[in-house]
Amino acid sequence: MDTEASLGSLPSPPGMGRPVPEAEPDLVARWRSGGGELVELLSQVRERFGGIAAFRLGPAPTVLVTDPQAVQHVLARHPDRYVKRSHRARLLIGDGVLAATGAAWQRQRRLLQSQFTGTGMRRYEQRITEAARTTARRWAGYTRTGQTLDVGREMRSFALDAIWRSLTGHPLDDGTERELAAVAAVATALPTLPADVADAQDAVAADLARIDAVAGHAIEAARRGVAGPEGPGLLHILIDAATEHPEYTDRLIRDELVTLLVAGHETTATTLTWLYLLLDRHPAAREQALAAGGEGSPERRQAIQALVHETLRLYPSAWILPRHATEGDTLAGYTIEAGADILVCPYLTHRDPELWPDPEHFDPRRFIAPDGRPTHPGAYFPFGIGPRACLGLQFALRESTVLLEHLLPVHTLAFHSTPTKAVYGITVRPDGPTPATLEPPLS
Repeated sequence: MDTEASLGSLPSPPGMGRPVPEAEPDLVARWRSGGGELVELLSQVRERFGGIAAFRLGPAPTVLVTDPQAVQHVLARHPDRYVKRSHRARLLIGDGVLAATGAAWQRQRRLLQSQFTGTGMRRYEQRITEAARTTARRWAGYTRTGQTLDVGREMRSFALDAIWRSLTGHPLDDGTERELAAVAAVATALPTLPADVADAQDAVAADLARIDAVAGHAIEAARRGVAGPEGPGLLHILIDAATEHPEYTDRLIRDELVTLLVAGHETTATTLTWLYLLLDRHPAAREQALAAGGEGSPERRQAIQALVHETLRLYPSAWILPRHATEGDTLAGYTIEAGADILVCPYLTHRDPELWPDPEHFDPRRFIAPDGRPTHPGAYFPFGIGPRACLGLQFALRESTVLLEHLLPVHTLAFHSTPTKAVYGITVRPDGPTPATLEPPLS
C-alpha cells in the first residue's frame, strides 16, 4: 500500500475540533521494513502521540483510539456513528451474530442475549461444572502417570466441552473434539489467508467441510428432538426460533452455532493458557488466591476472579476493535472525518502507565483493592463495551472461575518450555506449545 503522507496532522474543517495528530510516514515505513506485528506500530503511535492519533497504511488515515473517554464515546455512546463493517472471521462464522450488522444483528442479539445473563446462565451452570470435573479427573490421571500435557490443548478441551454441553446437552466426545479442531485451525489461519475471498476459502476448504459436517449433524439431531443427557441446549432454542423467524435457515443456525463455538471456547482457552504461564512466573499469586478463603468461599472466588481479570488486562479477549466512521464527529476535542477507519485497542489501553501503575507487571490485587484499578469504563474492557460488547462475558468468566476452583488447589504445573512471544490474530495467543507436567501442590 501507499505510505506517502504529509507531515503534521489530519485536516480539520472550520468550526470543528482540533486535527488529530498524525504519525510521520517514516514511522510506518520503518515498521513495514521490519516486518513486525501491527501492535508494534500501534504502540509506537500511542507512545508518541497519545490516546488519539492517526497513521496511514494507504491514502486514507486510520485513527487509533486508546483514551478511555474516547473509547466510551466510540463504542458505547455513539455506536451508530462508529459501526462494525465486517468481521475478520466471516469466512468461518458466516452471518453469525459477531459478523451481523443492522436489523439482522439486532434480531440475533435479542434472541441470544437472555441465554447469557441471569436465568439463562443458571441453565448452563451445571454443564460448565461437569466440564471442569472432567478436566480435573483427566489431570488427576496425569499426576499419577507423570504424563506430559500441553496446557493450551487442555484449556481448549475444557472450554470446548463446556460450550458443546451448553449448545447440545451432550458432553464432548473424542471424535467430535478431533473434528472441531478444525475451528481452531481456521481461526489461526485467518490472518495469513489470501485477500481474495475465493482463494481464502479454497485454502481452508477441508477444515470448513469438517466444521460444516459436525454442525449439520448436531442441527439435525436437535431438530429430531434428540436432547442430550443434560437436556436440550442453546442449539434447540435456535431451531425453535426458525418457527417464528424464517430468516433462521439451516445456514444461519450453522453460522450461529459456529460463532458460539468460536467465541465460547477460543477466547476462554487462550485466557486460561496465559493465566497459567503468568502463574509460572508469579507463583505467589496462586498462593495468595488460595489463602484468601476456604474452598467455595466468596473470598476465594473473588481472588480467583481477580487472577482472571488481571490476565484479561494483559491479554484481552478482543485485543483490537475496528470501527468505521459513518459521519463526521468530534472525538475528545479532535475532528474525525466521515469515512475514517478507527482502531480501538484494549491491549494498549490496558497497558497505559497513566491508567495502570507498573502496567507490565502481573498484579491481581488491582481487582481486589478498593483503589486498585481505574473506574472509568473505557479503561478496562477486555470484552468490549456498549451494545456490541461480547455476549458471552459472564459465560467466559464463569467457565474460567469454575475450572480454576477445581484445579488450582490440587495441581501446580512445571513447564518444560514456554513461548517467548505472542501472536496477534483474532486473539492474542502464545506463540508455540506449552508442555508441562503436574506436580504436587506447594501448599
